[in-house]
Amino acid sequence: MELILRQDVQNLGFKDDIVNVKNGYGRNYLIPQGFAHLATSSAKKVLAENLKQRAHKEAKIVADAKATAEALKALEIKIAAKAGGEKLFGSITNIDIAAALAAAGQEIDRKFITSGIVKRTGKYFATVRLHRDVIVEVAYEIVAEKA
Repeated sequence: MELILRQDVQNLGFKDDIVNVKNGYGRNYLIPQGFAHLATSSAKKVLAENLKQRAHKEAKIVADAKATAEALKALEIKIAAKAGGEKLFGSITNIDIAAALAAAGQEIDRKFITSGIVKRTGKYFATVRLHRDVIVEVAYEIVAEKA
């Protein structure tokens, strides 16, 4: 089944991509949830026209994303957490990284941050997707909180 995505879908594609999926996945999940619609010939023509008109706006968005990526690379992020030795009481997730970035002046939605669950102090990397073409690795350090 050929569908046009209305928004980004994890592990499938980005908005306005034409994707092939199994019939059940498209009919029972993507279409009812509003994530996609059928890729008929008229829908493909409308999509092509919209993409052509949006190309100039897209260039500015990519430039802004690249500028944000450079700013993120320059940041030194330290997250203080309660720890016993090297092991944390709890864990550090995307929510904590997003909060640390916000405190540093960069508002990034936690959905666009990918890092595993971290349970030890040390230096780690998180992947931040600012745009489909702009993905940046951000270094952060987890330090033990002073009592």
